[in-house]
Amino acid sequence: MGTIGIIIVEICESNLLSTIETEGLLEEEYPEVSVITSSCLSYCGLCRLRPFAMVNGRRIKGKDVTDALNNIRQAIDEALDFYR
Repeated sequence: MGTIGIIIVEICESNLLSTIETEGLLEEEYPEVSVITSSCLSYCGLCRLRPFAMVNGRRIKGKDVTDALNNIRQAIDEALDFYR
């Protein structure tokens, strides 16, 4: 069983980000991150319109999956700067 990261990325399973291997991708790139997939993040409808994730409680979105991943990475980097 893995450890919980200092940065939590939450993704709704209905979200476009769930169509790629977001968990493995981000956790491999950032060992400090834990990706959690939930059945619902209570942003009804948003997950079908735009890819988004919650990064330590902040909603991070993008125009498409690539843009969302870039914005998520930026939010992770900003959060990690706090701990450095």
